[in-house]
Order: sequence, then C-alpha cells, then structure tokens
Amino acid sequence: MIFRDVGNTGKKAGVIGLGCEHLDGKPYDQVKSTIDAALECGINIFDLFMPGTEVRENISKALGARRKDVLIQGHICSTNIGQQYDISRDMPTVQKYFEELLRLCGGYIDFGMLFFIDSEDDYKKVFDTEIASYAQKLKEKGDIRHIGFSSHNPITAIKAVNTGLPEMMMFSINPAFDIVPTESSVLSLLEKGFNSENLTGIEPKRAELYRLCEQKNIGITVMKTLGAGKLISPEHTPFKRPLTVAQCVHYALSRPAVTSVLLGCKSPQEISEAVKYFDLNDAELDYTDVLASVGSMHGSCVYCSHCQPCPSEIDIAAINKYLDIAKLDKSNIPPSIKSHYKNLAHNGSECTGCGNCEKRCPFGVEIIANMGEAEKLLG
Repeated sequence: MIFRDVGNTGKKAGVIGLGCEHLDGKPYDQVKSTIDAALECGINIFDLFMPGTEVRENISKALGARRKDVLIQGHICSTNIGQQYDISRDMPTVQKYFEELLRLCGGYIDFGMLFFIDSEDDYKKVFDTEIASYAQKLKEKGDIRHIGFSSHNPITAIKAVNTGLPEMMMFSINPAFDIVPTESSVLSLLEKGFNSENLTGIEPKRAELYRLCEQKNIGITVMKTLGAGKLISPEHTPFKRPLTVAQCVHYALSRPAVTSVLLGCKSPQEISEAVKYFDLNDAELDYTDVLASVGSMHGSCVYCSHCQPCPSEIDIAAINKYLDIAKLDKSNIPPSIKSHYKNLAHNGSECTGCGNCEKRCPFGVEIIANMGEAEKLLG
C-alpha cells in the first residue's frame, strides 16, 4: 500500500480505500471477510455513508479492536427514515442518526462529512444553518476529528471549500465526469449515454476545484471512480473503448489534492482485484489514449507523465501541476506551493529546451514554455 497525507489533517490514508456501500444488506460473514481482506492489504480508510443500523453494526463488529487502525468517513445528514435511504436537514433527525454512528464506531469518527452538498439549496441548508455549527461542536468535543463534506458539483464544492470550514472533501472523479459541462447532471448523462468526441476537454470548474484543494491543502477522497461500472463496460462507456479498473484508479490518483480512491468492494476477491493496481506497469495504467478521443484536449496537461523521462530528470508533471495551481491567483501564490516546487530535485530552470518531452506529449502541451513560467512564478 502507498499512503498519502489527507490534506493538512495529519492523517495518512492508503491510496486505495474501501467504499462500504455494497456491504449493505450482506450477511455478517461476508462483511467480516471483506473487512479482514481489506485490512490485510493495508487498506485503512473506509467510507461509511449508509444510514442502516444493520450494516453499521456489522462493520463495527467486524472491525472490533481494530477500529483504532482505520480512518472512517461518517456522514452527517445521511438517514433512513421509514427504512428508506434519505438525506435530512432536520437537526433532531440528523443528530439521531449521526450519534448512533458515533456509538457504533467507538465514540468517534475520523472525518465527519457534511453529506451531499450538490446544490445552492444544499449549501444554504447546511453551511448557513445549525448543521454546520453542530459539526464544529462535534469537532470541539473530539467526537469527530476533522470536518469534511461530500459533493458531485464543482461550483458548490468550490463555495464550500472557500468557507474555510472543511479540511477534506469526498468528490466524484473519473475521466467521463471530468469532461461533462458543469450545468449537466453527470449521473443522469452517464446513465443516458453520451459521445465524448463532442465534448471539449477537462471541464474548467472541475480543474479549478482540484487545484484549489491542492492550494488550500484540502485532501480529496474519490467516489464514483468507475462511473457506476459504466466506464469499464464495453456497452456503456462513452469513450472509444472501456477503461480498466486500474486506469480509472490511476486517473483519479493523478488529479491534484487526491489522497485516496474508495472502491466499492463487497468480497475478498474484489479487494484482491483492486490492489492488483500496485503490480501493474506504466503501460497498463496509461489512460491517455482514451482521453485522446475527447473532442479537444489540446494544450491541457493531464499529469500523465508521458513526457518522461527528461534528460535533466525534471518531474515535468509535478511542475505543471504546481504551475496550474499558481495560475489560479498569480498575485497570491501560497507559500506551500512555492515550497513544494523548490523542494523538487530539479526545477524548471534546468530545462534545456531539448523538446523530447513535447514530442511525446499526447496533448500538445507547451512544456518548454511552462518550465520557464514555473521558474518565474515559483522559483
């Protein structure tokens, strides 16, 4: 397992985590065997948004004394009134379901996630109400260690990040969602099907969100990595061919600020398949030929590292990533971004302009010019 910092929380999570939703309704033995397999593989972050008592009890029982070894994302506002999965903004109802989760998870939750902040209405009913205050009080008491939120909408997510309240975020990231216009519903569009050739590259607001999180040191955990399985399906993929699970994982992990990809495994076998990611070579993880089928990706760095190796040993993808973040506000570049740049073994100033990288880039990025601009802004 490879571990990354969860923003500036001081916690480290494995780059592959477990989304527990598919354990809902499964017998305890299956839950326990899946949890056991995950822990044996080094998986240490679990997302537990499901509001049902039984699945929560089963996961808690399966963890037992090992609860201290894992990071749990627990969601504030996830309920199942009338045995139906639902979202509530009613404070007594919210409190009832979250306090049950606290009790089952050893009295604390590592990441208390403000649930489903997708619209302006969601934002107002959470961040402008006592629900946000409730999360802050939970943190003050130590019932939750850090405050996060979940979202599928980059515009609303940017607004939430800019409040300064969240320390991390759970967001839906995959190659299809990242090219869909913000005003469209990514979930319904993928359900109906669409042709990626008609779209025009990475959606600017999504790119801005990821860079903003990197800038502010907000860790991102990833849901919908496989697009509900459609991206790996020959019948339903919007691209010229389906991606593999590993390619989808690798794509998400190459986005700025991403800590961990949470896969919805429901058996030890699926856990084993997920962690095969670590055994694959660069060619098997490469997703660029799929993205190349998108209408216009020209000039956009997707941090794929096709430009490597550099004769001067420059980490070109890392420098492009820091440069993109710096461009969010050139007059107010965070010191941390400048520090990350300066701590690289080789900087943009060492670029000789040989052009080898630009010949290999699938997307026509002006890498030589970027190295010079990075040195000017960050050096």
